[in-house]
Amino acid sequence: MQAQTRTFWLKVASEIVIAFGLLIVLASTSSSAFPVSFLADLIFWPVDGAQAVAAPSSHLLAAIAGGVMTGWGVLLYLLTARLYPKDPDLARLLITASIGIWFVIDSLGSIAAGAPINAVLNISFLVMFLIPLWLPAARSTAGQGTRAAAES
Repeated sequence: MQAQTRTFWLKVASEIVIAFGLLIVLASTSSSAFPVSFLADLIFWPVDGAQAVAAPSSHLLAAIAGGVMTGWGVLLYLLTARLYPKDPDLARLLITASIGIWFVIDSLGSIAAGAPINAVLNISFLVMFLIPLWLPAARSTAGQGTRAAAES
């Protein structure tokens, strides 16, 4: 995978994390909580309307979780845009560690909460980052002819 393609997909993945965080923030008020309530209903299958983000404590947790997730997405984006081009190994380590810790804790917590579907859905976020981070870099053939001519 070319560095430019890798950076593009990491930025897209970061933007999706930001968007998801902003979606969760919507659940901080009753009037805008429907999308998150519906998502909770999907995760706690079957879809039966039994899950709703309605309690004041749920609104507060949605505001906190959405804010943290949005901030994390911005951090992932900045690591991709600013650090990855200069020090790809360090950026890869930081992003991978962050995504890996999130995946394990969020998935185990989801299973403990009786929502294993969320753990399965978490795999999509994991894959969005790990594919561009760990696919082998494309080898550049530019300059090989010049180098070969110089060596002869």
